[in-house]
Amino acid sequence: MTPPHQVRAFAPASVGNIGVGFDLLGHAIVGPRDVALVRRIDAPTVRIAAIRGDVPGADALPLEAERNTAGRALLSMRESLQLPHGFELTLEKGIALGSGLGGSAASCVAAVVAANALLDAPLEREALYGFALDGESVSSGSRHGDNVAPMLLGGVAMATPTRMIALAAPDWLHCVAVHPDQVLETRRARAVLSEPYALHAFVEQSTSLALFLTGLQRGDAGLLREGLRDGLVEPRRAPLIPGFAQVKAAALAHGALGASISGGGPSVFAWFASKAEAEAAAPAMRAGFVESGFDARAYVSPVNAPRAEVMPA
Repeated sequence: MTPPHQVRAFAPASVGNIGVGFDLLGHAIVGPRDVALVRRIDAPTVRIAAIRGDVPGADALPLEAERNTAGRALLSMRESLQLPHGFELTLEKGIALGSGLGGSAASCVAAVVAANALLDAPLEREALYGFALDGESVSSGSRHGDNVAPMLLGGVAMATPTRMIALAAPDWLHCVAVHPDQVLETRRARAVLSEPYALHAFVEQSTSLALFLTGLQRGDAGLLREGLRDGLVEPRRAPLIPGFAQVKAAALAHGALGASISGGGPSVFAWFASKAEAEAAAPAMRAGFVESGFDARAYVSPVNAPRAEVMPA
């Protein structure tokens, strides 16, 4: 069958790290998304025709493919597959920059999912992972897949440098992600983690991660509550996010299994054992930022949120 001339695809926002799984775990959410329109062109190159969107800073993103996360991902695909043709990309940004909701990863994932549908022989999802990681590295300075993997797979995913693995999660799990009108650049958020950690802190975090993963596999809310505690990254990044303490306190007061920073911040997420609990907590979590002087938007989503997909023509 002849491939289409152009394809649109979306990639959802995501919660990176899930607190306890730094650079290792993430999950997709229903809410903001990026959309990529990719055209197949005869020229053996990658061009970015336009970047649109009503999120602040979208108009400042580079149009040079090598300097753009989505452009770099498409270049990686072209070079790796030795394609005789190229791609032209139009990007619609729906995820705010520096939000902690995976905005740079979503651009990469939407672009490669769309471009994959234009290939004579489309690849399996696992084969797209490396291309998206190459693109993500333009923004963060490193190849970490805690946002890329759940966007490509949906739901909860484990991301290593070479593999992405879908993790089963109970359908009753719901998330609230609150994004304030703040910007926290990924590079700045990572800079505060440069000092070494004590061995006991690493052991405590490993224990929490083991409890969390076991709770996920068993669908055990008690184990999830015990494990969803970030003793490594959160203490260092929390001072960079005005209102974080109030938002987390509001989540826990409304029965959250745990709450922490989404990705590099400033967004904050919390997990709940039901949709009803999440919906009840969302206004209070948002108010934590508002009372600190920042407007915010709260998104309620199943943890098993859908993956990136090609959109109807």
